Amino acid sequence: MLKQLLNLKKCQNLSKGLFLNVFLLFFSFHVFGQNANNKTSFTARLLNVEAPTNETFRYNSTLTNGNTELTNYNLSAKLPAGWQITYRVEGVAVTSLQIEPGISKDIGIEINCPISTKPDTYKIPVEAISQSDTLKLGLEAVVRGSYAVEISTPTGRLSDEIVAGNSKELLLVVKNSGTLPLNTLELTSQLPSKWETSFSPSTIEQLQPGQQVDLKVTLKVPEKTIAGDYITKMNVKSTNASTETSIRIMVKTSILSGWVGILIIIAAAGLIYYLIRKYGRR
Repeated sequence: MLKQLLNLKKCQNLSKGLFLNVFLLFFSFHVFGQNANNKTSFTARLLNVEAPTNETFRYNSTLTNGNTELTNYNLSAKLPAGWQITYRVEGVAVTSLQIEPGISKDIGIEINCPISTKPDTYKIPVEAISQSDTLKLGLEAVVRGSYAVEISTPTGRLSDEIVAGNSKELLLVVKNSGTLPLNTLELTSQLPSKWETSFSPSTIEQLQPGQQVDLKVTLKVPEKTIAGDYITKMNVKSTNASTETSIRIMVKTSILSGWVGILIIIAAAGLIYYLIRKYGRR
């Protein structure tokens, strides 16, 4: 009987020891394994993004604080000249953020390049810097060629004057502001009723990136146009790009028309006076 009690006690002690070992193993795995999964890191789902120069390069990154204390990270990047970068956390633009121990934060990265950027692959080193760590993220922006065109005046002034019944020559500038050539650009206009325009030249066969062409547009206004401000639109269009610009035209009446109107008024007044003098006595 005593022997059986001793064996039972040994089994109980063995069971307790086994339970304690299993508990310690589970606790160690849960705590240290979780910490291992929360190592300090700066990663992105896609490191390489392709887009034309007139669009934004967007990256989704994650910054994890594996430290045991609250950590402040400053965000910075080395960009080519003229490029811009924005970091967003929950939709808000930031330049730094604080992260609790063991916590990860999603950071949206938006990069914009000048529209004149040449097609190529550009490396964008991004860093998250704290007092204890400098985490690096190597992004790549693959710039595709883009089509863009501009139309304006040589001085940038978008207003002019004209006398009703006359014609006037306006100077315009068409520029290829993209990174790819433009072919067969056609010039057209949107005008008030009965107004007329003619372009010289009316078609541009080809325009290389950064190249611009000067052209003349002759604007003709009907004689009976009422004095005032009018909006005209000048359009340029190719297969790949198009744009327009609005030019305000102030129409004035001619001096001769003014004198003719005055003479008509005087003549009408004289006729009325004559009729009153002649028939008013009867």
